[in-house]
Amino acid sequence: MSKTWDIEKFKLSARSAAAEGIVMLENKDGALPLEKNEKIAVFGRAQMNYYKSGTGSGGMVNARYVVGIYEALEASGKFKINKDVRKAYEDFVKENPYESGFGWASEPWYQKEMPIADELVKKAATESDKAIFIIGRTAGEDQDNKATEGSYLLTKEESKALAKVCKAFKHTIVLLNVGNIIDMKWVKECKPSAVLYVWQGGQEGGNAVLDVLSGDVNPSGKLSDTIALDINDYASTRNFGSEKQNFQEEDIYVGYRYFETFDKEKVLYPFGYGLSYTSFDIALGDFSFDKKEGVTLEVLVSNTGDKAGKEVVQVYFEAPNGKLGKAKRVLCGFAKTDVLKPGQCQKLEFDVPKYWMASYDDGGVTGHKSSYVLEEGKYTVYAGSDVRSAEAAGEFSLDKLEVVCECEEAYAPVDKFKRLKAEVAGKDVKKTYEDVPLRTLDPNKKRKDRLPKALKYTGDKGYKLVDVANKKVSLDEFIAQLSDRDLVTMMRGEGMCSPKVTAGIAGAYGGVTDSLSKFGIPVGGCSDGPSGIRMDCGTHAFSLPNGTCLACTFNEDINEELFGWEGLELRKFRIDALLGPGMNIHRSPLNGRNFEYFSEDPFLTGKLVSAQLRGMHKYGVTGVIKHFAGNTQETNRHNVNNVVSERALREIYLKGFEIAVREGGARAVMSTYGPVNGLWTASSYDLLTTILREEWGFDGIVMTDWWAMGNDEANGKGSYANVAAQVRAQNDLNMVNSSAEDNSNKDNLDDAIEKGLVTRDELARCAGNILRFLLKTPAFEHLIGKESALDKELKAAIDEDDASLQDMIKVKFDKKELSLDTKLINTEKGETTVFLLSTPTKCEMDVELVLRADNQPDVAQLPFSIFQDRQLIKTITLTGMDKEWKKFRIKLAPSFLGNFYLKFYFAQSGLVFDSVKVIKTKEM
Repeated sequence: MSKTWDIEKFKLSARSAAAEGIVMLENKDGALPLEKNEKIAVFGRAQMNYYKSGTGSGGMVNARYVVGIYEALEASGKFKINKDVRKAYEDFVKENPYESGFGWASEPWYQKEMPIADELVKKAATESDKAIFIIGRTAGEDQDNKATEGSYLLTKEESKALAKVCKAFKHTIVLLNVGNIIDMKWVKECKPSAVLYVWQGGQEGGNAVLDVLSGDVNPSGKLSDTIALDINDYASTRNFGSEKQNFQEEDIYVGYRYFETFDKEKVLYPFGYGLSYTSFDIALGDFSFDKKEGVTLEVLVSNTGDKAGKEVVQVYFEAPNGKLGKAKRVLCGFAKTDVLKPGQCQKLEFDVPKYWMASYDDGGVTGHKSSYVLEEGKYTVYAGSDVRSAEAAGEFSLDKLEVVCECEEAYAPVDKFKRLKAEVAGKDVKKTYEDVPLRTLDPNKKRKDRLPKALKYTGDKGYKLVDVANKKVSLDEFIAQLSDRDLVTMMRGEGMCSPKVTAGIAGAYGGVTDSLSKFGIPVGGCSDGPSGIRMDCGTHAFSLPNGTCLACTFNEDINEELFGWEGLELRKFRIDALLGPGMNIHRSPLNGRNFEYFSEDPFLTGKLVSAQLRGMHKYGVTGVIKHFAGNTQETNRHNVNNVVSERALREIYLKGFEIAVREGGARAVMSTYGPVNGLWTASSYDLLTTILREEWGFDGIVMTDWWAMGNDEANGKGSYANVAAQVRAQNDLNMVNSSAEDNSNKDNLDDAIEKGLVTRDELARCAGNILRFLLKTPAFEHLIGKESALDKELKAAIDEDDASLQDMIKVKFDKKELSLDTKLINTEKGETTVFLLSTPTKCEMDVELVLRADNQPDVAQLPFSIFQDRQLIKTITLTGMDKEWKKFRIKLAPSFLGNFYLKFYFAQSGLVFDSVKVIKTKEM
């Protein structure tokens, strides 16, 4: 029987994806690929600390191993590496160890660079043929990048070191191990021979870099963002980073849409740009326009060089500027060739529906308010290898305006501001500004006018959820059995690290109470995140290339393949949903979470996320696409109000999600922390009902981000307790409670149902969304006893925990109460402390812990896990708000054998202990 789960194939898929995402921006004088046995000197502090991913929930994967760039180069044996240069960095790191920060989201974005002695560089240049200089940056949740040294900019020491190396060596190759684009002015100043964005490539990232440098893989990655000369050249910069409110004045002109329309000369590297070791010819073939369907286009790609490789073809359109104002170019199609040998050709075909070329009229200037329209005039379609070089492939003209899709005004702003608009004057396009259309339809009135109707409460009729699956009873009849209390508790997801699901994962939902469970409702589990499965109990999982790297592949097939393996790993660990992909727009290069997200372009984002969802759906699991919507910065993300036009929302910030729902079959969505246009997204009826469900036809679940607020009126105060507003909007799950039964978050649902502020019908509607989702999950199959051959295979594949027991702290437990020395407990991120306890008598016992968070932001998540022998006893998660000492008393398994060990694993730094005691409760 063939084996489905194959970790070696998973590794190869991840390695291939990471390599395909590498973008080569410069390669002068054939500096790359490296020749076999070439002598190379590796510079840059980042060679000592490879960044596999960013930080926070999107990067906290406990990988079994991580292959760094230097390690891959050395292990390959293909090159002669300068050992003296390496030793200099090893000695430097001994005196300047890696700084990990303390606690949640506190890791510095860079590590201190080593000053390079002139003698070291000169000697290395005489001994080595080429230099490699690695620059590293992390990024992550809860803080943004800054236009300062060590973040977006190089540090003075990095600049000095790089300049010295470039001057001394004929060929210097710069590798950027980063999550996001950074300032690139140094390319012109230092003049390196080659520059490659190698991103954060996951645990196989170093091997992927090796493949590209050695020429085993020809680079084919393309930039998913525009790289401009200066951070102030981005239209978003002056309205980014506010603690209170960001007016998105640039409107639809985000990224290349802005630069190609207004400021082409400010671009260093255009969107979609990337070099290869070979050359390609892109010939434009047949072009046609169908009045009903749209554009069809053929492109012939030929490898005209001397090395095999892949090329990406990108299709853009230019619409007439008209009354609305348009960007000069907008991506509407892309495809990647197979590996083409020299002289080989491949034909690519593109279909571009009219909907993707339409613009949204949010003010009615075309006479068709709240509609997608094609204005009269000439439409030109371009094809090429990037946005700048794409050439005209064909055109068509419309004699009159055409309405492509009529919608309803939804989530429009209530605050006045002006937005950028392109105005054509002869051959020139100039910047003008116009008043943004404001909201005219009250979403609260919509909600009241469209209240759902559910069946009346019947009490328990004996129906189980399996009866719905077997069509013995309707879902509505099943829900009618549930009391108001049952419905209220179903709205409360549980976590972090709920014992009701796989150990260490982020949340549990569905049958989380005994009352709900008796109706045969399973408990579904979900886990962070976009870069791989996060399990805070220390279980190993596979660390994937980050979102930006995967976007730069411009390859739907490799994304689908990779996330097929990720889907299998989810099934392996009995996790129903991955909290990802993250798909917010790179509005600004400074967003600290860009590493999780894909691109400045929504079309590229939506298509690749759809591919990832298809990969997971093959194995019955899914992704929770996030953060819906408008999460464009991390600074004060719970509260900062993003004020944006309805047009920009629909054309830029929602479009990728729309593609993922309509084409990717998305089953689950996570709303954001903060407000858009004055309404917290988790309580926006317009976002979650009018657009997502009624317009796009989504019938899955919506969950909040962990500990999210809601409000009732635009610009009204947000509250963590206001879950009633979330339910009214059709945000089905409020995440996350420690106990749904006890209402641990003290939400207002019980009071709201009593006072009629939320109806039973609305609760039933959310329950229906949750249950429809659960019926499609492996959790439901397991509950009803269906165990497939795949389940059995994956269960056998789970590895034993490999935490080393060699450094155990041996302690005699010969009294009623034993205090463990808290100074011996290593609370740093990823660390484990093991105590071996010897007791002369059999006994029952508890462990008592007193601890608190130490100087952490309120939103910090600080999990740690307690194991007894190889059994997970409990995972406890404190938050940064837990600044006072908290006591936990946890029952341990009885001691029968005289010896047992207690293991403490810390998924995140930031906790301090006052005391840890083991207490005998009963002699046996």
